Amino acid sequence: MMGRQYIDELIAKLWKVEIWEGIEKKCEDYNAGIRLLLQTFFAHKETESRLFFIGNGGSAAIASHMTADFMKNGGMNTYSLYDNAVTTCMGNDYGYEFIFSRPMEFLVKENDLIVAVSSSGNSGNIIRAIETAQSKKASVITFTGFSRENHVKRMGDINVYVPSMKYGMVESIHNLILQQIVDMIMEKDGVNL
Repeated sequence: MMGRQYIDELIAKLWKVEIWEGIEKKCEDYNAGIRLLLQTFFAHKETESRLFFIGNGGSAAIASHMTADFMKNGGMNTYSLYDNAVTTCMGNDYGYEFIFSRPMEFLVKENDLIVAVSSSGNSGNIIRAIETAQSKKASVITFTGFSRENHVKRMGDINVYVPSMKYGMVESIHNLILQQIVDMIMEKDGVNL
């Protein structure tokens, strides 16, 4: 696939993104889904709840990037779970599947917001982290792709699903949507860079 063809496919996939409120109510279109996401992030910003982004691999890069952007540009109370000592300690002492859930047991409070980014939607450490967040009565937004039947897609208060089996497409769209949200927050709040 060359040049423009890849971008055309990316744009086509973007317009087919599904944004769900829970598992029962699908937003009518992309704009309605963005409004729902924006309202949710603004509600958490107003209450000054903490915001955690989690993901593995490329999704970890998105999570780390968004932790910085939502703090600096969005003025939100973000918290990183990517400190090397903490991550390696959790992996070594409890196993990789607990690298997010164990620290979240200590850090996450009721009404915090967890954004779980997982292309496959089947990563054990992401599933455990969401379960921990829910046990703490935190809100969860998921970003997934690949199979429509992936596990994580059914776990969030809001679930964003990219209908593609390509990592590059899924990760690019996840990043684009999150960047759109933080840019919209920045525009509304008038943050000066």
